[in-house]
Amino acid sequence: MKVQTPRFLHKLFPRLIWKESVTSKEIYLTFDDGPHPNITPKILNILAQFDAKACFFCVGENVHKHPDTFQSVLEAGHQVGNHTYNHLNGWKTPDNMYFENVQQCNEKVHSSYFRPPYGKIKSSQIKALKKKYNIVMWTVITHDYDSKYDSEICLKKAIQKTRPGDVVVFHDSLKAEKNVLYVLPKYLEHLSKLGYRFVTWK
Repeated sequence: MKVQTPRFLHKLFPRLIWKESVTSKEIYLTFDDGPHPNITPKILNILAQFDAKACFFCVGENVHKHPDTFQSVLEAGHQVGNHTYNHLNGWKTPDNMYFENVQQCNEKVHSSYFRPPYGKIKSSQIKALKKKYNIVMWTVITHDYDSKYDSEICLKKAIQKTRPGDVVVFHDSLKAEKNVLYVLPKYLEHLSKLGYRFVTWK
């Protein structure tokens, strides 16, 4: 199971944010698909233990359902980003419908940062959305959402593949609960001991 994005994608789509050029041990932690009323607060508690900041790419529909949880993310000092209103696959969605869905999410989330669900976005969508958004992809994806993926392997591979400046994806979703709540504290503890800091774009 691929943990790192292939380098050729970075060159093929250079206008997207895959990783950041840094001069110190900094990692950009991100969480997709929330907010979730049970999972997100647990993740916020874990992040607080390590003084770690993250960007939460929120699904607009979930923000609408769980406004208090969304507010708790903001109050904890984390960044938020747009992940469409209904978690749409850009490859399978007509552009006009996709743009309307992104805008609908933006009315709830209010962010200039956008991540396409599944990482699937057409060139035409990139061209239009780049006028308003910083489009964030990732360097390392933990596969925490796959319940069949062993938590210990998930942790080991995430640690092995992380480098300074990487954008790392976790999920604050029910599907990810088993893995993310096991992996995240151990991942943060290990990398904190190596001198890493966990930062955002704001």
